Amino acid sequence: MKGNTYGYVRVSTQEQNEARQLAAMQKFGVPERNVITEKISGKDFDRPKYRWLIQNLRPGDVLVIKSIDRLGRSYEEILEQWAIITKERQAVVVVLDMPLLDTRQGRDLTGTLIADIVLQLLSYVAQTERENIRQRQAEGIAAAKANGVRFGRERMEMPKEFDGLMALWSEGRISARRAALQLGISHHTFLRCAREQMKR
Repeated sequence: MKGNTYGYVRVSTQEQNEARQLAAMQKFGVPERNVITEKISGKDFDRPKYRWLIQNLRPGDVLVIKSIDRLGRSYEEILEQWAIITKERQAVVVVLDMPLLDTRQGRDLTGTLIADIVLQLLSYVAQTERENIRQRQAEGIAAAKANGVRFGRERMEMPKEFDGLMALWSEGRISARRAALQLGISHHTFLRCAREQMKR
């Protein structure tokens, strides 16, 4: 029995336009009533419409997405969602931007295996790239520190009256707010600088 065809469209912010994804769904032939659209960030994966769609997929249904990252924010999540859709729900996935990830083709063991291998490869490449970026960042920071580059917020240059007002504050003769007001800085800045000075 032929199942239903659904499309899932997501954009990360209210400002982004989903027209390109919607046009792709129309071109593929997804019925307009079956296109689920969500304007929500993928970072926390809290997507009510997506969850509803996955729960309502039946064996033989087809889920169409424009690109693989519509399934999750990382390849770990994408692999997990892929397994839920294809193995638990026994539905078919079509990734329009990546024809190898079209499980309508060769729904036998070979076709499923090829899709799984492609996903695992993508996951490995993404993970390796993340590790390489972290390593390059660490090496860059180490090299910069070795060359005398300082990281963190620049220490604010305090007015010459600071030391005297800090002394009065430390003796309890003036409040931090009063001292900050006289110096023309915020209360928090005065306290932070005073505490840094006292540690020296």
